[in-house]
Amino acid sequence: MKPRKANYGTKNISGARIEQLRKQLGMKQITLVAKMQLMGVDINPSSLSKLEGQTRVASDIELQAIAKIFGTTIDALVNSNDSTT
Repeated sequence: MKPRKANYGTKNISGARIEQLRKQLGMKQITLVAKMQLMGVDINPSSLSKLEGQTRVASDIELQAIAKIFGTTIDALVNSNDSTT
């Protein structure tokens, strides 16, 4: 996928943080998608890209799975004032 421009949408507040955590781990989007699918979350690469780009709403089930994969909390994903940011 092509690199994201600096501008993000306004549909969620967690997408930029999710992208940041994923990149910090050197994880590709397709790997995160596969891990989420193994947890029973129905998501595809396009949906994850839109979630990270904040152009679609993130579901609670998606946030729960992502938090578990990254070993963090949902609050850390949605709260930019969290100490992990």
